[in-house]
Amino acid sequence: MFRSGLFDGQVVIVTGGGTGIGLATAREIGALGGRVVIASRSRDKVDAGLAALALPAGRALGQTCDIREAAQCDALVDAAMAAFGRVDVLVNNAGGQFPSPAEHLASRGFEAVVRNNLVGTFSMTRAAATRAMIPARRGRIVNVIADIARGFPGMVHTGAARAGVENMTKTLAVEWAAHGLKVNAVAPGTIESSGTAQYGDALLEAARRATPAKRLGTPEEVARVIVFLASDLADYVTGSTYYIDGGSSLWGDILSIDDHQGAPPER
Repeated sequence: MFRSGLFDGQVVIVTGGGTGIGLATAREIGALGGRVVIASRSRDKVDAGLAALALPAGRALGQTCDIREAAQCDALVDAAMAAFGRVDVLVNNAGGQFPSPAEHLASRGFEAVVRNNLVGTFSMTRAAATRAMIPARRGRIVNVIADIARGFPGMVHTGAARAGVENMTKTLAVEWAAHGLKVNAVAPGTIESSGTAQYGDALLEAARRATPAKRLGTPEEVARVIVFLASDLADYVTGSTYYIDGGSSLWGDILSIDDHQGAPPER
């Protein structure tokens, strides 16, 4: 299905492209002929990502970008346009969160994750659409969210932000259909990558047990679905969310709930 040259002549921006799912996606698109722009807040991650891609000169560009800053999102798109003259695909993979029960989560921490995962995704999306895709009347946007089908116990901040991105995906799919844009999302379950290493072995093992497939996913498995949605193979798909979670959205709970929780207080 992923024929050689599938992305010939196309330019793809991947935020968070230096590691994990982003790097796996950039590597796949590069192997299929695309020109790839990877971005990260860390210059070290950008450089490491470019080295891992090992694409010929003129096929890859790396740029630092903090998606929390709208001006940096604009600058990233401008850099891609200056280097390659077009942007065909945006993969919104950048983001971050940390485990925390809601009662222990400060407003500042909640706001920081929402600013990064929701507001930052919108800023990046708006920059790519208005500066490149809408004028060209073509483009595909793939948003990487999370397994939020049954809420996100233990990470209410990112659950709220990712749910917002899913709704934004549907909204923009309708608003921008007239411009020739397709907007979709993927919702990975627990993926064994650099992004989940911070959660610790106990939480990852709980996630494995709670997944019907009885294993964690890989960045490459997520990348394949992103590549499909980014390609012309998905030309009649827009406004959809694809769950890549080994069935965990259908069954199983990672966060344990004590028996006394939810009981009325004693009088």
